[in-house]
Amino acid sequence: MKILLKNGHIIEPHSGLDLLADILIVDGIIEKIGTKISVGASIQKYELDGKIVAPGFMDMHVHLREPGYEHKETIETGLAAAASGGFSAVCCMPNTNPPIDDASVVKYIKEKAAKVKNGLVDVFPVAAATKGREGNELSPMMELAEAGAVAFSDDGSPIENSEVMKRAMEYADMVGKIIIQHPEDRSLTKGGVMNEGFVSTSIGLPPMPAIAEEIMIMRDVMIAEYANTRYHAAHISTAGSVEIIRQAKKRGLKVTCEVTPHHFTLTEEVVRSFDTNTKMNPPLRTQEDIEAIKAGLKDGTIDVIASDHAPHSFDEKEVEFLEAPFGIVGLETALGLAVTELVHPKILSINQLIEKFSINPRKILNLPVIKISMGEKANLTIIDTEKEWRVDVSKFKSKSKNSPFNGRILKGKSCGIINSGIFCL
Repeated sequence: MKILLKNGHIIEPHSGLDLLADILIVDGIIEKIGTKISVGASIQKYELDGKIVAPGFMDMHVHLREPGYEHKETIETGLAAAASGGFSAVCCMPNTNPPIDDASVVKYIKEKAAKVKNGLVDVFPVAAATKGREGNELSPMMELAEAGAVAFSDDGSPIENSEVMKRAMEYADMVGKIIIQHPEDRSLTKGGVMNEGFVSTSIGLPPMPAIAEEIMIMRDVMIAEYANTRYHAAHISTAGSVEIIRQAKKRGLKVTCEVTPHHFTLTEEVVRSFDTNTKMNPPLRTQEDIEAIKAGLKDGTIDVIASDHAPHSFDEKEVEFLEAPFGIVGLETALGLAVTELVHPKILSINQLIEKFSINPRKILNLPVIKISMGEKANLTIIDTEKEWRVDVSKFKSKSKNSPFNGRILKGKSCGIINSGIFCL
């Protein structure tokens, strides 16, 4: 591969790099960065006209569904969706069948992913924290880490037993990994399908109160403080959760968190449509929660934006609201929603957005932060923050189309990615 990216706005917040320049890439390595680089006619040239060139984006919360649920998504279709959305790396969650609680499953995922377009999108498996994701007995963490697991989680199922959570945090810490918790006290949410409040009461749907999330995060923060370990809260959704994390960070605790685009974009009001694509866990909350999430993103309380890409087949979602599974696809809309809802309203700068999509996920997972400099591997996401486009689920690369954003106009889109010596531009 020999390509020249001309007139790109290179932004690499980790080193402070911010300039308009050309990038010459030869065999996957950045050979030169400069203005008006001259090359022969045989080298492919791409005029970027000031589009942003950023360190490759990572979505650290994705459900690829394989093995076991290939009717929803496969590794191949999920990675195609990731590339289309501007992600050069994803972390796949362990609620597969069988779950990722055995080293052989980690190896299977990594080997299969490496064959998809020669590894254009890197895949980092998140292994189960407990056997079978049942919350009772710890998984073989050492073996899973050695096989390539980058973190541990029972995602979709909270680790409810405090003693098990304490030991999980301690063992994960010993192998240099982190526990990612799905924060939910299920004794408070049993049978619930949406946020508890005026809307749930008025339309008669069983509720899931905000405190179910907040109680679990508060308990976990206390355990992390006691055990002196790291802790990451997945897809937080309430103002209370933001404040708990904020105060924990002020006390110097090693606590991080993520938020999804749908939780800073949609409120519980859209559930009045009874569209099953508005059913997710955690549920959509209130406008006050959205404002708190945006404030948390702005002040750095919230470290990461992740999609929680959760594909389901058409038939699975085309049922009554109570019977439908939780979750929506998000890989192909995450960047557009973030630019539209956060960057253009000046809640986040583009540098802050890059930190939450590229730098912070890798720091949390103890992975090398991508550098845009000569001699480094080219791992890049190219973004047009001004491109307006209409979400059309029929054009999604994902095998599933369960999105509440179909037809929405967004401003901001990925123009392509470069990774592993190949490119998708």
